[in-house]
Amino acid sequence: MKFSVIFEAQLADPTVEREHQVIRDCVEQAVFAERMGFDRIWAVEHHALKWYAHLSAPEVFLTWVAARTNTIRIGHGVVCMPFRFNHPVRVAERAAMLDLLSGGRLDLGAGRGGTEQETSLFGVDRERTTAEVEEALRIIGRAWQDEELEYHGELLDIGPHPVLPRPRQTPHPPLFLACSREETLVQAAELGVGALVMGFAGPESIARMRSVYDAAIAGRDGSRLVSTAVNDHFSVLCPTIVLDDGAQARRIGVRGQRFFAQSIGHWYGGAGVPDEAVVAGADEDKEMRRAAEQVVARLHEQDIPVRPSSTATFNAEHAYGTAEDAIAHVERLRQAGADEIMCLVQMGTVEQEACMETLRQWGDTVIPHFRLRGL
Repeated sequence: MKFSVIFEAQLADPTVEREHQVIRDCVEQAVFAERMGFDRIWAVEHHALKWYAHLSAPEVFLTWVAARTNTIRIGHGVVCMPFRFNHPVRVAERAAMLDLLSGGRLDLGAGRGGTEQETSLFGVDRERTTAEVEEALRIIGRAWQDEELEYHGELLDIGPHPVLPRPRQTPHPPLFLACSREETLVQAAELGVGALVMGFAGPESIARMRSVYDAAIAGRDGSRLVSTAVNDHFSVLCPTIVLDDGAQARRIGVRGQRFFAQSIGHWYGGAGVPDEAVVAGADEDKEMRRAAEQVVARLHEQDIPVRPSSTATFNAEHAYGTAEDAIAHVERLRQAGADEIMCLVQMGTVEQEACMETLRQWGDTVIPHFRLRGL
């Protein structure tokens, strides 16, 4: 099992000064993660999503981190793959350069960047995003394996050209796809790419998603594979704050996750502006439940069906508490089928001190617990 840290660069009260500081803080966390024994970092591309994600150029962030580290893998995931965000050949060129300069440490994930806020900024056709992501992965896989790329597809037509440089890893860096629904899990399996899974709903949901992914792998005939290099890796998001004071860790973590849920809901579901106020001594579990109830009420008002996924981001049963609490939660995720635990530590209201202490506790106690068992 692998362990990683994922970055969105979230922040409450996003002044210019705080924005600059949070990105520097993310660099500090990423470099520290290598010292603490993490296998990988992930950086997510989003655009114009104030509060939720200020990491609009992860390729630059990851290059900066790669230059300051030696062994940790560099997860460029996800890249917004619709063509008006990033032309597939430009993705292949930039990613190969980073793989080369990092000594072959790159992993590349794809996503749609499907919010109206993002697509309207670049003129992306939201109806084409799923098809464009798949075609982009197909083009990138071919560009990294053929001496000259020539591609004649339904959406793009590219005459013979060399795509330079070639990546350090052979035949190329592992490919992944962001998966939040069963349809995308099936798509990832049939394309032969790893799954980057949102894990907010808990271990039971993860087990169901893993079964969908495995069934699609077992049933694929190879006709949709995007490369000869197949990657069946299943990575699961794990919100976490770990401190010696478990109760305090839970308050900080649940508050951070509530901000995460509110900010993602603002851009993906038309919810209100996230609540930035942090009230000392507040019952965060109660506030989280109240926030989920507000989401349900708003969906009913708009005559939108309420599905289990509607409030999944408000589920607060995660790796919050002491190192022992985190170990128990990770064990449940492992049994559910996780190949990798993607630690979500940097949430909008979580101070840098708590982020760094969480990474230290994982490195000192949580990760060694599983390494020593050979898991």
